[in-house]
Amino acid sequence: MDPKERKKIPRQKMPEQDPRRRRHNFEEVPYGFTEELAITEAKRCLKCKKPLCMTGCPVNIRIPEFIKLIEEGKFIEAAWKLKEQNALPAVTGRVCPQESQCEAKCILGKKGEPVAIGRLERFAADFERIAGDIQLPQLPEPTGKKIAIIGAGPAGLTVAGDLIKLGHKITIFEALHEPGGVLVYGIPEFRLPKNIVKAEVDYLRRLGVDIKTDFVVGKAHTVDELLSNGYDAVFIGTGAGLPIFMNIPGENLVGVYSANEYLTRSNLMKAFRFPEYGTAPVRSKKVITIGGGNVAMDSARTAMRLGAESIIVYRRSRAEMPARAEEIHHAEEEGIQLMILTNPVRILGDDQGRVKAVECIRMELGEPDASGRRRPVPIEGSEFIMECDTVIPALGNRPNPLIPMTTPALETTRWGTLEADPDTLETTMKGVFAGGDIVTGAATVISAMGAGKTAAASIHEYVTTGKVTKPEKKEEKEKNTEKT
Repeated sequence: MDPKERKKIPRQKMPEQDPRRRRHNFEEVPYGFTEELAITEAKRCLKCKKPLCMTGCPVNIRIPEFIKLIEEGKFIEAAWKLKEQNALPAVTGRVCPQESQCEAKCILGKKGEPVAIGRLERFAADFERIAGDIQLPQLPEPTGKKIAIIGAGPAGLTVAGDLIKLGHKITIFEALHEPGGVLVYGIPEFRLPKNIVKAEVDYLRRLGVDIKTDFVVGKAHTVDELLSNGYDAVFIGTGAGLPIFMNIPGENLVGVYSANEYLTRSNLMKAFRFPEYGTAPVRSKKVITIGGGNVAMDSARTAMRLGAESIIVYRRSRAEMPARAEEIHHAEEEGIQLMILTNPVRILGDDQGRVKAVECIRMELGEPDASGRRRPVPIEGSEFIMECDTVIPALGNRPNPLIPMTTPALETTRWGTLEADPDTLETTMKGVFAGGDIVTGAATVISAMGAGKTAAASIHEYVTTGKVTKPEKKEEKEKNTEKT
């Protein structure tokens, strides 16, 4: 097609559940593209000679190539092309913030709407899974090297997917009873069905990755013990699961749940399917969720589906909300109230120690702070009280300190994250690498996967050569080789 014709095609809308229905169930909200919609959307791609979209992808997906295959109706081949770089395409197609990454770089987005790269990724991955035509890549001869991965979240799964294809023996040690990390305990079923995560994990198992669940490194074995028990390198990808609270009066009352606990009960422990599953859900009448990120949206939307009136309280304006625009839009469609420029100052309890209300204060935006966003400033005398029976702080997380506490050679920052070289992800301990939220603090799934790819390349070089070369030195070496 002529580029002018491609530009005339409007961005295709993905069908999704009616808000009036979905607010009462945990079924996935978007239905995904049909074959016809996917082909039409793929035709919008201009096949740029220098595809800027790829520069916005943390895992280096060959975006124009997989989209071209969809346009040609080669859906299975498109999925295979995705899996060359991305072990979890059905996951990233759903939860990756494409609007601020690959799609933000799409040239069509400069004067209109970018190609729906994420939705096409989801389509191809789903098509392959439903068709059952899963192609396993040809693996090289075993290298004899053994790598231990701590944590079966997005970073750890990505490291495993890359290293298993290089011939190394991979074992993942996961503390919980299901692999997936935040994909299974944090993101709700209506946004990321758990059967999707299971299928992606099963693909890695079919490649030969060994996953040991209910194994807490730092208790069952330490990092030092793994290295002394025959592992040539260790990757730490334990994420950030230690919730942050506001430290305001009343946070210890019955009815205050960290977003981690609230979502884990529903997602990993299937409380929303009680009594089929034995985890009793938190049945509330009125829930106030504190925060403005994706986790706050997930918590508030879960509370609504469990039958509560659901309100989100956020201290800045809507424009500063870090949640994806799509998630905010879905929350509002479902009837969740956003109370912006509002901040809780204390939680009030009844005579039995249970939450009965939250006292808040109105805010206004002042000068920008270190994050570049305008600092919220309290408006004196604007306090007011809202009745509720449940409060969910969704204010971010810090890394669990267990591994640093049991591994003296690992240095940490003042935030409790692991010190790691930003280019190679080597820690301060020889043979140990780390990436994802354990290094950066709470971030996105795709950024953790990008770190996983960087770490996998470094680990491969380390176990095969005994050293790790900084990227700039690699470039110098390549240039010298070309001159020679």
